[in-house]
Amino acid sequence: MDKRDLLTIGEAAARCGVSVPTMRFYESKGLVHSTRTAGNQRRYPRHTLRRVAFVRAAQRFGLALADIRQALDTLPVDRPPTARDWERLSRRWHDALQERIDALVELRDTTSGCIGCGCLSTSSCPIYNADDRHAQDGPGAQRWPQGLRDDR
Repeated sequence: MDKRDLLTIGEAAARCGVSVPTMRFYESKGLVHSTRTAGNQRRYPRHTLRRVAFVRAAQRFGLALADIRQALDTLPVDRPPTARDWERLSRRWHDALQERIDALVELRDTTSGCIGCGCLSTSSCPIYNADDRHAQDGPGAQRWPQGLRDDR
């Protein structure tokens, strides 16, 4: 790899629109990878910019960093991903994202009458939990599909 294709941590962070500590955090989580100079300074390949953009977009849509890393682990580290690599990765998430969209639409459409008060106890509430029957399923919002809850 040509040294001109390597970015300092400051250059990479600025180009990605994140802070230097965020770049370090992403690296500590295995989301991006750097090489080190003889002086132990980080250098990021230019294709790291795409990885960070992907991470930021996935986070914005509510995906957990563990899921993002698992997806990024399918991409090559030593070269820029091809369009085919990105397509393969996005296919893996299509169904999960569609389930999330469907659940959010259902939430939006069925809770408009009780979002304001939050009581969830009237007989007309569309997500009423009579006799607290969901308590046996554990803590948190039990009506959400397992893959969409943040209790992992």
